[in-house]
Amino acid sequence: MADGIVPTLPELIGLRAVAQGRRAGRRGSHGVHGQAMSRQRGRGMEYAESREYAQGDDARHIDWRLTARSGRTHTKLFQAERERLTLVVADTAPALYFGTRVRFKSVQAARAGALAAWIAVRDGDRIAAMRGSRTEAPVAPASGPRGALRVLDALVRWYAAQPQDDAGLSIALDHARHVLRPGSRLLVLSDPESIAAVPAVRWSDLALHHETIVLLLTDALERTPPQARLSFASAHGAPVELGLDAAATRQRWRQEFTVKVDATLEMLRTRGVRAMELPGSDPTEAWLPLLDRPRGLASP
Repeated sequence: MADGIVPTLPELIGLRAVAQGRRAGRRGSHGVHGQAMSRQRGRGMEYAESREYAQGDDARHIDWRLTARSGRTHTKLFQAERERLTLVVADTAPALYFGTRVRFKSVQAARAGALAAWIAVRDGDRIAAMRGSRTEAPVAPASGPRGALRVLDALVRWYAAQPQDDAGLSIALDHARHVLRPGSRLLVLSDPESIAAVPAVRWSDLALHHETIVLLLTDALERTPPQARLSFASAHGAPVELGLDAAATRQRWRQEFTVKVDATLEMLRTRGVRAMELPGSDPTEAWLPLLDRPRGLASP
């Protein structure tokens, strides 16, 4: 098949070198940015047990319910979290299976997800993936190259041709709630229209508890259409003429594509999500600097 139309497993495997060559990020006291310095993630968020309070324990972790029942002060203990989760949520809307420059938007999505998988391997994270489906099981979290290859295989299947059982991005995010834990890294690969179908408050909640990154997959034709009359094939086979040489038509085109994408990016950023547009003609690794940016900021 032609390059850029469908993703291939060798292509996605080859992106491992890009992930390994990326400069490692910094770990701060208020979150993880880029590569971690160790597989040990510090105190985990999973409750383990409670014991009697001892001098020097953090008062913020007092188990007030057990303290009230027993009459003695108890503190909560948390299970050490050694592996962070990187979850790739793949939108499979029909609009993604299209492209005019370099590669289809679907291929760019697969490549971006593959980079996230290889970075997870490099950082010692577990990696998982899912899409909006009521019938297909998600790719369960796993570590190392084996976990990454399972995700890559799914991305190839999902983006080679649009799945017939696509149920939408909202369903995928519903599934994600059962997998994500506080501190996880969430990468959403999406068509801009799919984002609009998700309540804005949901993005605030995701960004509050997770490192949330959204990539809007677009095509150069959507941003800068030629000033000419274009002929498109409709779903029924009949050609459709679109006069993009007319100012009024170009203005309506701009409202439908450019204005909506810009508004979606602004909404996501104000909700604390790291978001950017990733056209199919751009280098796939263009999104990687988002891993090192504070919440709400993205490339200009």
